[in-house]
Amino acid sequence: MASLQPLPPEALYTRCTLSHMDFETTAELGNDIEFIGQDRAIAAIELGITIDRQGYNIFALGPSGTGKYTVIQHFVEQQAAQEPPPDDWCYVNNFDQPYMPVALRLPTGMGKQLERDMGRLVEDLRTGLSSAFESEEYTTRRRTLEEEFQERQQGSLKELQDTARERGLALLRTPAGLAFAPLRGGEVIPPEEFQKLPEEEQKRVQGEVEALQEQLQKVLLQVPRWEREYRTRLRELNNEVTALVVNDLLDDLLTKYKELPDVLHYLQAVQQDISDHLDDFLDTGDDKPAQGEAANLPIPETFKKSPALRRYQVNVLVDSSDAQGAPVIYESNPSYLNLVGRVEQMAMMGALITDFTLIKPGVLHRANGGYLILDALKVLSSPYAWEGLKRALQFRQIRIESPVQMLSLTSTVSLEPEPIPLDIKVILMGDRQLYYLLAQADPDFNELFKVAADFDDEFVRDDETTRQYARLIAAIVRRNELLPFDRSAVCRVIEQAARLVEDSERVTAQMQAIVDLLEESDHWARREQAALVTAAHVQQAIDAQIYRSDRVRERMQEQMLRETVLIDTEGAKVGQINGLSVLFLGTFSFGRPSRITATVYMGPGEVVNIEREVEMSGPLHSKGVLILAGFLRSRYAQQRPLSLSASLVFEQSYGGVDGDSASSTELYALLSAIAQVPIRQSFAVTGSVNQFGQVQAIGGVNEKIEGFFDLCKARGLTGDQGVLIPAANVKHLMLRQDVVEAVAAKQFAIYPIRTIDEGIEVLTGMKAGEPNAKGQYPAGTFNRKVADALAVFAEKSKEFAQQEKTPTRRTRHKAHADAGGDGDGRQNRPNRQGAKKGGAR
Repeated sequence: MASLQPLPPEALYTRCTLSHMDFETTAELGNDIEFIGQDRAIAAIELGITIDRQGYNIFALGPSGTGKYTVIQHFVEQQAAQEPPPDDWCYVNNFDQPYMPVALRLPTGMGKQLERDMGRLVEDLRTGLSSAFESEEYTTRRRTLEEEFQERQQGSLKELQDTARERGLALLRTPAGLAFAPLRGGEVIPPEEFQKLPEEEQKRVQGEVEALQEQLQKVLLQVPRWEREYRTRLRELNNEVTALVVNDLLDDLLTKYKELPDVLHYLQAVQQDISDHLDDFLDTGDDKPAQGEAANLPIPETFKKSPALRRYQVNVLVDSSDAQGAPVIYESNPSYLNLVGRVEQMAMMGALITDFTLIKPGVLHRANGGYLILDALKVLSSPYAWEGLKRALQFRQIRIESPVQMLSLTSTVSLEPEPIPLDIKVILMGDRQLYYLLAQADPDFNELFKVAADFDDEFVRDDETTRQYARLIAAIVRRNELLPFDRSAVCRVIEQAARLVEDSERVTAQMQAIVDLLEESDHWARREQAALVTAAHVQQAIDAQIYRSDRVRERMQEQMLRETVLIDTEGAKVGQINGLSVLFLGTFSFGRPSRITATVYMGPGEVVNIEREVEMSGPLHSKGVLILAGFLRSRYAQQRPLSLSASLVFEQSYGGVDGDSASSTELYALLSAIAQVPIRQSFAVTGSVNQFGQVQAIGGVNEKIEGFFDLCKARGLTGDQGVLIPAANVKHLMLRQDVVEAVAAKQFAIYPIRTIDEGIEVLTGMKAGEPNAKGQYPAGTFNRKVADALAVFAEKSKEFAQQEKTPTRRTRHKAHADAGGDGDGRQNRPNRQGAKKGGAR
């Protein structure tokens, strides 16, 4: 095997030159670009917003900061501009069932017109009806009706009174009502005098009174019928006068809204209701102050008006008069009530009152006929909002009701507004995990959100992408009014975009991090009163971001430098190696060296993962340990069993361990312990391994290298220090400049490792060795030492097993004595039992 060479400095950092672009500052670049890439997501969005089928709502999935909202807003607004504005929606009074307000759909802009028309109609009716009922003609006709009724009533009574006089009786009005009394000489006879009359005379008078009383009863029974006739004729008169006023005023409205059947039906209901509630108009002069207003309480404007005005008002729920195209709305607080609307209630004089004028729209009403953009997590976090949204989309209508009503937890009287038909496209935004959880756990989700717009985390870094990236940077700079960035600053930003995705051949799609970097770079440039932002300002911003977050990293490094945490960076040790891990603290991540040790001893061929035994090992780490055990058996236990056991541990680890990126490191330590060959402590290792000994790629390679480099640099670079990484991770390298400079000065080295054998040669300085046709390794190689050590373990295990199977002379003698009898010469119990059994037979 040829000697492995460390990576050259050029492989550690891929620079951006933008040589294919001719510009000096971003001021020279166009700003006609808002996003780059995302072809897959854009295709999904275009399908979702153009297909007119139920359930084709969109879920935009991807990490935050990838520009989901920007892309969605761009294409949705572009599509919405080509669509007509939505209709207006109003709620009006239901005169037959006031608790069920009626929804009216009107062409764009006519909702406010109807509201104004009804307001003017009520005012004109109040004036017109008052004038009509105060007119001389109406007064004369009403007086005629009243006189006719009075004449009929008085005429009947006068006729009865004349009859009574002819019979010597008088009809009197008493507090108890009408009564008959006898006359004498034209005067009423007092009761005392009447008692003095002859008995026959008294009987005659009583007979006459009874006869006249019957006639009086008949007359009195006619009075209610005459009163009903009077009221009927008066109502007909009132209706006639009302109709003259109302019809004259309504004719114009009926003509204006003749193409709208629902509005015509409502106006006809208004016409009938005005006749039934004429007193509301005649008794209302100026607007009467409401009780709450009299008590200096804040009340809605509509409640400051008389009931007559409120009864015929129009509650415009959606007004699209100023709309240009279909609505596009983003709701930042998608609570249940904000989505579906609500019926407000007003506390007045200790009671809660409401009517159709207090119905308030939700965002579904305002976005009806257009597009609604929501944050999925916010919807799911708000009680009942998700269920309310799903129900609206399933039944394609907006039903305004409180959560208590929706759950059927109350039976109190409240308004039940007529549902409004829903025609909307809903776009939810969320991360991938949330999308897949909903798709798996909610059976309705896949039916309602059939379009998944999957946003990429990263883009391929090529000439075209970097050209678009530079133009996008220029657009952001101009839009946010930042100082122009020169060529070097743009290049440094693109390089950082590659570092953020840990790939020299890719750049990040999470543009929010780039925007933050641009703004902070502008800040540092302005502090220096510079006219342009340069690469130095960008680097200053990057360094400041790291400094704000790396307190924990510094404290951990201090523990290593003070040898509180033991990490060697020089010398060589058997069964000991420096592993590398990555810690994440919010958006900041850094590498940390860890000491890994291995011990071996005779046993059944098990590798004990101490972290797993104490439940500090995650499933991926435990899997890695099992894989390296499989490698040992596959390579070294083909001809004899693996007759050793081993223990692996992360020393001074007080938290959980997960991931398989240390499996190759643990394997090196284990092989070193078996072969008793020391490992150079000036190296740190990362990389996972498979059962064939191939080293596989891991994550966080840049942070891991820099973490060990910082420790070595703090202790002093010797030129012997370095890191072993998987060869598959070379394309991911975007290291800090000080690391690249140290490698160029041969003070630090980074080795790309493909197999365990390559790593062994770097770590021990010994040839790994290749097996011959018989599976034997050359003498003096590392693998030969491992094989020989395992052979010794096998032989010792075999000898130990034979010793256990073959008893010694003393053991044989003791066994014979036990078979013949016990200490006092008697036969032991089993033999006696056997004799008894034999005798019985």
